[in-house]
Amino acid sequence: MRGLVLYLCLNLWAAVLPARAQDAQLNLIPQPASVQLNKGSVLLSSITTVYVDERFRIDTAYWEGVLKETGIGLKWVAAPESATISFRLHAGKLQAKDESYTLEIRNRGRTPEVRALANSGNGLLYALQTLRQLVQQQGAAERFLPACTISDKPAFPWRAFMLDESRNFHGKEMVKRLLDEMARLKLNTFHWHLVDDPAWRLEIKKYPLLTRVASRGNFGHMVHFQNAVSRLDSLFLDPPAQFYFQKDIREIVAYAHARGIVVIPEIEVPGHASASIFAYPWLGASSKLTGNPVHGDLYDITDPKVEQFLHDVLDEVMTLFPDGIIHIGGDEADYRRWEASKPVNDFMKAHAIPTYSDLQVWAINRMSQYIASKGYRMIGWNEITGDNIREEAHVKAGQSEQLAKGTLVQFWDGKVELVNKAIAQGYDVVNSDRHFTYLDYPYETTSLEKAYAFNPVPEGIAQKDQPKIRGIGAQMWGEFIPTSERLYYQTFPRIAALAETGWTPPAKKSYQDFRKRLVPLEKIWTDKGFVNHQKGKY
Repeated sequence: MRGLVLYLCLNLWAAVLPARAQDAQLNLIPQPASVQLNKGSVLLSSITTVYVDERFRIDTAYWEGVLKETGIGLKWVAAPESATISFRLHAGKLQAKDESYTLEIRNRGRTPEVRALANSGNGLLYALQTLRQLVQQQGAAERFLPACTISDKPAFPWRAFMLDESRNFHGKEMVKRLLDEMARLKLNTFHWHLVDDPAWRLEIKKYPLLTRVASRGNFGHMVHFQNAVSRLDSLFLDPPAQFYFQKDIREIVAYAHARGIVVIPEIEVPGHASASIFAYPWLGASSKLTGNPVHGDLYDITDPKVEQFLHDVLDEVMTLFPDGIIHIGGDEADYRRWEASKPVNDFMKAHAIPTYSDLQVWAINRMSQYIASKGYRMIGWNEITGDNIREEAHVKAGQSEQLAKGTLVQFWDGKVELVNKAIAQGYDVVNSDRHFTYLDYPYETTSLEKAYAFNPVPEGIAQKDQPKIRGIGAQMWGEFIPTSERLYYQTFPRIAALAETGWTPPAKKSYQDFRKRLVPLEKIWTDKGFVNHQKGKY
């Protein structure tokens, strides 16, 4: 009799909750590939048993933190059969590049069941992120889930967020907070812009002046770079050296990996090198002539000593970043620095290199060859193709050199047809069109709706070539982002729009629907201090 009463109570509870669950929208960001909403709801007990496939080594503290954030009290169990919530990998050989997953939530008789299944650890992590968004609250203590079946996979394999810390340094705890939110949104690539003209933020033990001297700048101190005639360490007492020790890098990379995120460092060649040239003037094409650093100088990539410096730096970088890809920069090189250098021009004449664009491609290819010899792949901004992307009158496009095959091209500027051209030449492309993906741009320039409207696949790409569009990058450049408040304001909530653009096929996207689904996430970000509605509309 007692069992019958309990059975009737559970069914009555299920009769009340399902109506709310079915009437309510599943507020999931990014939007899954397929959702089947079923009748009923699944009521979780105060202590919920959880199992994760032992073949996937999880960061227990992270998983517990995610589940406890939803109000779920959990107990780990060693067998899936005894778990209310189980995360399992398919039998057989795992497929690390397969990020798909299925999530089934149902009642089996009187017993609630939540079953996630995937081919990779990332698939299970994404099921976890979906689950955390599905948990709903009834009263003070009860937690329930809508009965549903979700089959999901990303539209693009490369879904990146870039943080520029050369221009303004934010530090380890900020990076971890951003990685947490990337994981929530199923972004899988952290592009870390650690070196540029203002400062060098990465410890390189073979070249200690890179941090002792070149880490002391920021964007607000650029005037000192432009007018300096002495070394940076005697010029600047403020700001102090700001950089990551190698142990910090390893800690952050491990933190990202636990959240399914790879970390891609950017080491700029041949331009955006003022900071390193400040520390070692012999690196610069113009600076080496006088021994004094010249702002905006380029590496003298024709000098074997400079090439050795870059190899030494890359060797240390590759021990810190094991994810197999190095970003080489390659953008906005001021060729006037090479034009004024007799040794550089003599080298070009001796090697029949007709333009400075060709010289850049020649140097980039040598970097690519070295990086490939270490088992890594190179990516760079789309100037590395040798194209005059801004059609500047003083720049001649490349004529003789062709970018090494296998290089990833990150499109950021120029006519969109350059994407089609790169693909036609056989290159894979990450589409980071600045008009849609630059988060430092004001909302008046790139609104939330405009960011959401971005389609990474341009018109005119044949169906067979569309997989060459690897995905999307969202860029947070740091020129005018000196504070955490400004960083949050520029990033949130536009990062959600770009995350969905990377995950959800264009045909399934709806901005009006996205805005509705965004509401719970905005509340979370408001509570965290990331979103401030008083700042204005977006």
